[in-house]
Parts: sequence; C-alpha cells; structure tokens
Amino acid sequence: MSAWVIALTLGSLVGIARTTQSPVLRFIGTAYVDLFRNVPVLVQMFLWFFVLPEVVPAEVGRWLKRDLPFPEFYSAMMCLGLYAASRVAEQVRSGILSVPVGLSAAAKASGLTTWQAYRYVLLPIGFRIIVPPLTSEFLGIFKNTSIALTIGVLEITAASRQIESYTFQGYEAFAAATLLYLAISAVLLFVTRRIEARARIPGWIAKGES
Repeated sequence: MSAWVIALTLGSLVGIARTTQSPVLRFIGTAYVDLFRNVPVLVQMFLWFFVLPEVVPAEVGRWLKRDLPFPEFYSAMMCLGLYAASRVAEQVRSGILSVPVGLSAAAKASGLTTWQAYRYVLLPIGFRIIVPPLTSEFLGIFKNTSIALTIGVLEITAASRQIESYTFQGYEAFAAATLLYLAISAVLLFVTRRIEARARIPGWIAKGES
C-alpha cells in the first residue's frame, strides 16, 4: 500500500508535468519516465538496497545499512513505488490528453487559469478515464512484491521458501502461497471494480470494459 501511495502521488505529478507547456517540466518528466520504466525492476531493487548506501555520504550510508529499522522493507517500498510511478505517469498523461481540447479551451475562456483548468476540468475527467489501468497497476505492484525476497523481505513467496526449506513440503507451501495471492488479488479486484463502476463516465468508457 505504501508503494502504491508513492506511485500514485509521484506518478500524478510527473504525468501532469509531461502535459504542461513548460519545456523544463516536460523534460524532467520524460527523463524520469525513460529512466525508471526502462530499467528492470529487479536491477532497481539491487541498486536501492546494495548500491545506494555505498554511493551516498558515509554517515547516510551507515544510517541506511545499520540504524534504519528494516532497511530491506524501505528499499523495496521505494523501488516499487518509484518504478510504478513511471508507469502511472504515462497513464495520467494519456488520461489528460484524452480530454477533448474544447473542454480545456472552454475552461480557459471562462476565466480559469491553467492550474485551475487542471484542477477543475482536466484532472477530474482524466483520472476517471484511467481508473481501469490504475487498477491493473495496483495489482501489479502487489504481485511485484515477490521480487523483494531477493533482498531479504519476508513476504509471501519468501515465507513459502522458508517453509519449504524447513519442512521439505515445497508443493504444499507454494500451493498455499498461490492461493493467498489469488485470494488477495480477488479481494482487490472486487474493490477496484466497484470503484471503476462508480467512476465510469457514460459515453467515455464502454459498459463492461475493464
């Protein structure tokens, strides 16, 4: 959940930056998306956990490695959050650009500033349009947590490996992990489908489309 909050917040800001008239903001947003989206998430996980403490100042590195409680958790959270933010940014950008130009022009003609047009017109409509892909991204973050076992985070897959190593019942352990993933995904999917149904704009998203 914490990684999703990071992804949604930062991804929204980056996505908005990529649709502004400012060349600087567009460049920063594009650079962020190109960097984090094109580097495999497993490589980013290793960079956050193993490399970052070695390249920052020594005091900060010692705090990251020794003083920070559960450093592997925070490394995984930042990795998944920042990686997903690059994907959310593209979805937000697409949602904003899918709003008809006439609505934006009408907002400005009525006296709204650029940021007011974003706040009252572009973002409310754009976010409602992209609820389905945001739902898929949320589920993707949940499933990508399995990668965190590579840096020592004891999540479902890592716990299954521990059970298998102690009991030699790998089939049962990983079958239970599979059922847990399916159960949690089903609950999340049920909740997000409810949100999709309430956020759907008639005439913009076809009925029954996910």
